[in-house]
Order: sequence, then structure tokens, then C-alpha cells
Amino acid sequence: MTMKTPPIVSQQDWNAAHEKMLVKEKATMRARDALSAERRRMPWTEVDKAYVFEGPDGKVSLLDLFEGRRQLIVYRAFFEPGVYGWPDHACRGCSLGADQVGHLAHLNARDTTLAYASRAPQEDIARLKQRMGWEMPWYTITDSFDKDFGVDEWHGHNVFIHDGNRIFRTYFINNRGDEALGTVWSYLDVTPLGRQEVWEDSPEGYPQTPLYSWWNWHDNYDAGADKKWAEVSAAGEAAFRDKGNQ
Repeated sequence: MTMKTPPIVSQQDWNAAHEKMLVKEKATMRARDALSAERRRMPWTEVDKAYVFEGPDGKVSLLDLFEGRRQLIVYRAFFEPGVYGWPDHACRGCSLGADQVGHLAHLNARDTTLAYASRAPQEDIARLKQRMGWEMPWYTITDSFDKDFGVDEWHGHNVFIHDGNRIFRTYFINNRGDEALGTVWSYLDVTPLGRQEVWEDSPEGYPQTPLYSWWNWHDNYDAGADKKWAEVSAAGEAAFRDKGNQ
């Protein structure tokens, strides 16, 4: 097939076209930041039903899925009898999404847990995770959780926050919205607390730390504060501000 390709131009003309495109890309980025800020101001609705899941060690509640963290994102993946690929594979789309999930330590460092949930038994989930190299916690749905939260017939991410024993649903994203999720930033942007960095437009009292300062190697979050990195990250943030890249 013959492709109608774009014109071939000089480096100078390419640079000019790139600069023109950057104006639109930066406008899109700032619009996305504004949308995330609006999302952080969305009302919450309380979860008033006691849902039960099956985990590797037995029955667990929705609150248990938080693993002691404040925020929870639950992705409903289709892996169960009747789904194409069973019992060897989960749904192809859900599997592609699982393949692009970043290292969970970075999400966890922002007080956020990502969990998957399906109707397959735990032994099948364990086998699938081992075969595919997936590390996320993955639970078995045992009741009406999927129907109640709009994921009984189609995939989707539900976002929750808890205050003590009270759990609140804060957001829901599905369909093509799921395509963009996988990086730590994409997940944090759909949570009620956001990235928790000082540049964000968040309601008063929300937890926030300086840009860069909390970043770490995924195997080093338990090591505590690093004075040298604090200096490096402060310099990086200053450069970020000076260039007007926010």
C-alpha cells in the first residue's frame, strides 16, 4: 500500500513545526491539569454495603483491599469462565492493560493501592499472574460488587478513599478512559488526592510535598530520607519553575 506521507523539510523548518506543535501540546497538558484539579473537587458517595472478596489468604473486605493505605483503585478485569481465553488467559484487552501497569511501589509511596478483581477462583488467578509476570494484588469477586459499581459487563476502574472504617467512591473511569492508565501519574491523576505535589491546584488541607522530593528507586522507599537527593530534587524543582514548565 502506498502511503501519503508528510512533506520532507529542512531541520530549520522541522524545528519551526515542532515549536508550533509544542504550543498545542502544552495547552493540552495544562487543560489536563485543570481537569484533574476539578476531579479532586468531585463529590464523594459513601459505600454502605459490606463487600466480600476472596484473596490468597481467604476472605477479605473492601477495606482490606486498601492494604492500610488511604486510597484504592480497583480494576475489574475479565478472567473467568465464559471469557475468551479462559482458562489460559484473561480478556486480551484486560491483559494488555495489565502489561502496562508500572511498578506499584511508586503508587504505594503516595498512599495509594492498585488492585485487580475478577470472578475467577484464586488458584486460577495465581496461575495466570505467574504465567504473565504480573505483580498487582488480584482478588475474586464473590458478590454484587461488579454490578453495583458498573463493571459487571465491561471493564473499568473504580476509585475509593477511606476515613477510618468509612469508605467513599470518588471516581469511575472505563471504556477508552482505561487506555490511558498504567503509569503512576495516570493513576494518581484520577485519585481524590492527586499527585500530592505542591504545584497542584488542590483543596485546602490536602497532603502535598515538593515536586521530585518523594521520588525514589522502587526498592528504596523504606530507606528513609536521602539528604543528597533532597538537594538534587530542590535544584531540579527550581529549574522546572524557571522554565515555566508547570
